Amino acid sequence: MRIDKLLANMNFGSRKEVKKLLKNGLVNVNGEPLKNGKTHVDPDKDVITVAGEVVEYVKHIYLMMNKPDGVISATEDHVHKTVIDLLDVEDAGFEPFPVGRLDKDTEGLLLLTNDGQLSHELLSPKKHVPKMYYAKIDGEVTQDDQIAFRKGVTLDDGYKTKPADLNILKSGTQSEIELVITEGKFHQVKRMFEAVGKKVTYLKRMEMGSLKLDPSLAPGEYRPLTEDELERLQDRQQNE
Repeated sequence: MRIDKLLANMNFGSRKEVKKLLKNGLVNVNGEPLKNGKTHVDPDKDVITVAGEVVEYVKHIYLMMNKPDGVISATEDHVHKTVIDLLDVEDAGFEPFPVGRLDKDTEGLLLLTNDGQLSHELLSPKKHVPKMYYAKIDGEVTQDDQIAFRKGVTLDDGYKTKPADLNILKSGTQSEIELVITEGKFHQVKRMFEAVGKKVTYLKRMEMGSLKLDPSLAPGEYRPLTEDELERLQDRQQNE
């Protein structure tokens, strides 16, 4: 990895600020001053210091975000604001990406990381990672819907969903529910309710695997995963 990118990722400043550190001889690699920002270093083997401070290299970043309405789950887009646009510069420098997608108008739990292996584990259809959503429904959700979801419903393209656990929180012309699914087809929750003649008017993901959305996070806010959250997430995937 280039030394200028490494130091920028480790919050020693912007690329321009890091260039000044290098130029002023404040960066040492294995005891020798380094001034060329394009020089590649191995953070696992080389001892890197900035003004005498040892650089503790962090390879991966894990962020929990409460995705707001109107923002898309992508790394870049020329039209719409993305979840990456909501990150501080130092966090964006790690080049994280969203694990899976939430629709533009869907809120809630979104994991962002640059750990491709963990992302693959969480998104693999073979893993059947449960995802729990809270939704408001235009129409009365009934026990018949619960039974249908438990058996799997047929979507508009003919695909039959895997069994899903539907919990009715409030039933009426405007219903409120919780739904646990173990797959992630395009617009799946919305299409499942369309299959039983109802419409989702509000959707928020609350849980993904062992992760639960931090209730203190306002829409658009995020924080690093705690060590406990990360360990439980990794342990769950390794044990399956």
